Amino acid sequence: MIVLSRLIFLVLVCVACLVKAQYEPVTDFFGRQGSSHTNNWAVLVCSSRYWFNYRHMANALGMYRTVKRLGIPDSNIILMLADDAACNPRNKFPGCVYSSSAKTLDLYGDNIEVDYRGYEVTVENFLRVLTGRVEPSVPRSKRLLTDDRSNIFIYMTGHGGNEFLKFQDSEEISAFDIADAVAQMWEKKRYNELFFMIDTCQANTMYSKFYSPNVLATGSSVIHENSYSHENDRDIGVAVIDSYTHYVLEYMEGINKTSQATMQDLFDTYDPDKINSHPGVRSDLFPRSLRHTLVTDFFGGVAQAEVLPSVYAAPFSNISGATAAEADPEVEGEGITELEAVGVLDSQPFIAALARAPESALGAPLARNTRTWATSGIVLLLVGWIASRK
Repeated sequence: MIVLSRLIFLVLVCVACLVKAQYEPVTDFFGRQGSSHTNNWAVLVCSSRYWFNYRHMANALGMYRTVKRLGIPDSNIILMLADDAACNPRNKFPGCVYSSSAKTLDLYGDNIEVDYRGYEVTVENFLRVLTGRVEPSVPRSKRLLTDDRSNIFIYMTGHGGNEFLKFQDSEEISAFDIADAVAQMWEKKRYNELFFMIDTCQANTMYSKFYSPNVLATGSSVIHENSYSHENDRDIGVAVIDSYTHYVLEYMEGINKTSQATMQDLFDTYDPDKINSHPGVRSDLFPRSLRHTLVTDFFGGVAQAEVLPSVYAAPFSNISGATAAEADPEVEGEGITELEAVGVLDSQPFIAALARAPESALGAPLARNTRTWATSGIVLLLVGWIASRK
């Protein structure tokens, strides 16, 4: 009997190991941790006009090129440019905007969509875009059509000071205005996570008033500190990019759509000696660790999908074989289950497919392996029983 008991224990251990090996990949796939967003948006604002602010336009266009390269489509980008330096009569290179004296990359080019230009770039329009309080006549291309699954990247550049940013030298937006707008966005379920970046003098004061959840913010300089330009171009006659934005874009050139670089990696590249100011980061409102938050969660197009039920599909069965209506009386009469895809893919349909073995292609391998181990176990039990009889 001792031999028989050991054989039974051995068979049970083998079957348990097999089941664990079969289900672990499924659990790992559906239980991945990370952002729960399903779409990305970007709002890029250059609030300065006039030729001598050429660099601010180059800042915004450089960020525009980066988010497009990483997968955010034009339909999900709101670009606001207060002036058109590309077509300025003083531009020695008409129709072009460069961010370096080498002029290796035209940031304007032929593939650019400006949503708000010139005198359309106002504090009112910016706040209306964020909060969704736009006139019915505003086209879809000028609306921020986000929801509670949207990760939003907001970039602003221009001239500013302690808790304010100038718009076209005629009006200002305060840190309180932006904080209240973000609060409205959260209440109206217009974002999942929001990343705010600003390049201006005393930039870090612009995110000091935020109080809404899931907000990560960074800026180019502390209070009472200026932000400086990076490079002058003698042909163009003005500075062509700001130092902080230049080094951010330089880092982003090494990022692709599948990159695993994190926001902490980006912030670790901040060097006050190179930037000539002291960039800051505010993460107390952000729930995730910066070391587990990918750069592409905000700068890139999302690569994950949300699984929705098909109106043509038959009801899924749970592990015991009961339909959704049997498992939950409240959904009785409905032809499908309601998949809960909040943040991660719902594993229930996949597990149900395994339970319907061997009819389903997913469940058939598990069923075959289970039968093999069961047969082996029966044989071992018979051998042990015969041995015990002798």
